[in-house]
Parts: sequence; C-alpha cells; structure tokens
Amino acid sequence: MQKTLTGDKKYKDYYIFRKGKGDGIPPNNWTSFFSGSAWNYYPELDEWALHLFSSKQMDLNWENPELRKEIYDMVSWWLEKGVDGFRMDVITLISKVDGLPDGNPHIGKLFGCGAEHYSWGPRLHEYLKELNERTFEKFPESFCVAEPCSTGIEMVKLISDDSRQEVRQAFLFDHIENPGKQKYQDYKYDLKYLKEAFIKYQLLLCGSSWPSLVIENHDNPRMVSKVNPDAQFRKPLSKLLGAMVLTTRGTPYIYQGQELGMMNCNFNNMSEIRDVEAINRYNENIEMGRKSQEVFAEILAGGRDNARTPICWDDSENAGFTTGVPWIRVNGDYKECNAKVQLEDSISTFNYYKSLMYLRKANKSTLVYGDFKPIETNDETFCFYRESAESKFYIEMNLTENIIERPVSIEGECLLSNYSATADKLRAYEVNIYRVKKPKSNGFGFLCS
Repeated sequence: MQKTLTGDKKYKDYYIFRKGKGDGIPPNNWTSFFSGSAWNYYPELDEWALHLFSSKQMDLNWENPELRKEIYDMVSWWLEKGVDGFRMDVITLISKVDGLPDGNPHIGKLFGCGAEHYSWGPRLHEYLKELNERTFEKFPESFCVAEPCSTGIEMVKLISDDSRQEVRQAFLFDHIENPGKQKYQDYKYDLKYLKEAFIKYQLLLCGSSWPSLVIENHDNPRMVSKVNPDAQFRKPLSKLLGAMVLTTRGTPYIYQGQELGMMNCNFNNMSEIRDVEAINRYNENIEMGRKSQEVFAEILAGGRDNARTPICWDDSENAGFTTGVPWIRVNGDYKECNAKVQLEDSISTFNYYKSLMYLRKANKSTLVYGDFKPIETNDETFCFYRESAESKFYIEMNLTENIIERPVSIEGECLLSNYSATADKLRAYEVNIYRVKKPKSNGFGFLCS
C-alpha cells in the first residue's frame, strides 16, 4: 500500500481514488457497512480511497482490465494447484455506477447510503461472465459460490442459473432473520419462517439453479442460541437444524462448530469484542448518548464474534485451540461442549451429523437429487417426503420446545432420530427420518412439488 501512495500509478489504479469536495468533505455521501464514511483520506495524495467495509479492505477497481486479468490469473493459478473452488465474498458489490453519485438519504436509512449505486451494479453480470469464461469454465470440476448482498430468489437466479454462465451457486440469506427483525435485536427466532424459506428454495430453485442450504456463517450469531438459548434444548435443537440442512434438496454448508452445537459466547465486556462492525456500532451509539449496557446487550445478541470463537477441541486450557493467548476468548462451556467429548459420545450432535451425512450419501438418488414434497401441516411442524424411483423417505420435525401431536401417521422404518426412540407424540425439537412403506394421511393435504 505504501508503494501505491508514493506514485506507482499502475497499482494505485487497482483501487478507487477520487478527489474530495473540499474542506475535508469526501467525494460522495456513501457510508461503510461498518459505520461512518466509505472513504479514507490520504493527505500525501490529497485524495480519498473507497472502502465499503473496513478501511483496511479497500474496494478494487473492477473497471480496470489489468486488475481483472490479475484476479483471473490468480484464480486460475489456484485451480491449477488443485483447489476445488472459491467462495466469492459480497461479489455483487464489485460494479459501481459511473461518476459515483451521492446516495439517496431515504434509501440510505434502509440499506446504507449509496447502496443503489453499487449493489448489483451495471457491469456486474459482464464481470461475472468474464470471470467464469477465463477461469472456472476451463476447470469443469471446479466450483464457485457467490455471496450476494441484498438477495432474494429471483436475484439469485440472475447469477446462478445455468444458462447465465456466471457462478455455479449463490447463497441465500433471506431466512437468517425473522421478518421485521434485524441482527442486533435480542429475540427468539421462529423456526416457522425457516421452514417457509426452505420450502420456497426447494420449489423455486431446483430447476437450472440449485439451492444453498445454510443456517450459520461467520457473519451471524449461532442459530441454536437465536432459536432457544436454554442449554437443555441444545442437543435436540442442534440436531434438528442439522437435519433441516442435510435432508432437504440442495448443497449443505456446515459452518465450523455447528456440528458440535456450539452456542453464542457470553462475552463480559467490549474489551473482549473483535468484530469491527460491532465496535464501530458501540462507539457510535455511545457518542449518541445511549447507555453502554443497552448497546452491549445488542452486541451480545447480534455480533459476529459469537460465531468466531475458537473451535472447542477438548477440555484443556483455551479449549485446546492454542497453548498461547487466543486472538479472541473461547466459549465458557468448552469443558462440556468440545470435539473430544462428542467423538466419544455415540449420541452427540457431532455423531448425529455423521449419521445424517452417511444416510444422505448412501441414498444419494433420493436424499440429494430426489423430489421434495412438503406436507401441509401446521406452524409447529415441518414434514415432507423425499422420493425417487429407488426409495422414499418421510421426515417429520417438531419446530417447538413443546410436546405436540404427530401430524401424520406413517408405516415405515425409522432410520434416524434425535431421540433414543420414537414416542406417541413429538418431543421438543424432535426429528425422525423414516423409510416409507405406505403413508396414511391425517387429513392434511400435499403442497405442489
């Protein structure tokens, strides 16, 4: 970066530098996703550089063909090395409107000021097609998944449909928060919405697109904690969430620690927080006069650090992550929830995930590629069939912590449950997977597949 600032124009043009408006005012009113202006001032140049995220993550100038060639060469170099593929972070922000005009302040209140000028920008599809043509198309077995910003099923189709020749798949995050909620609100997530979202993905994205099945990632708190932070439900709930990802149609993504049922970390104070967005948000709110405990409670509820604590390998100091000082504190429950304990426990969340994966692979034609047929039941349950010419499975899930009536009677063999045995009623977050012989309806109808 220092070389860039001292006059190497080639590399300076790999970034987006602009003159300000004078009197210390940046080139436009765009804001960073991490709070404050999206521009960083360099006095030695008397110019500003664009960063939609951290000032240490300057936006690349995709308008520059030399930059694009270097990116394609880098991607190809890794693919030639044998890397299977890439996850392309916030890829839908790489194209900006000419002139970088000011953002509408009313739109800015919803999405961040300037978003209408860089989200799904004018040359995005051109760049993605070019990237695919120069790299992934030459490696037919390679894979690339896009992380879009501001998604939606129809938008995802625009970059991931096979006919578009842009990316192989795109993440959908529409289900990460309940409607009307946002990540820094402390609320109990309603699994009914996750069910509805997954059904939509199954029915609308299984043609020439293919769903991504994801419920946790590095940008959001642990889903187990969002749904029900009561530790007594950790094991059945974490297994249920695993079953939702591994029995529906699409590509499952398992985030580190999800397979252990890891929960949010009970941080003590802001000195333990490492998330740049959370730190900026805290400081901004304190400057506005809000009480520190209120703001910190929001950080605990929605901060990225909940999912970024070290994997708990064992019950030794620092959960076996390091003998030194970890970059961020470990979860306080690491002695009870760690990989070593779960490997030795036949009914652990980890071993349940292994069983799910084995069942999925052993019945690939049905549980991976087979038809998905949801059953119209009630808000408390998620029930569906997976069917192919080879076999048929019925999956039933209780989406609540309550004991409820079983909505459909099934004749078949229960192959896998998150409880030791099935019962007359469905227990808290119970999920059962049956190989079906002959279904009997309890009056509920089928939805269209």
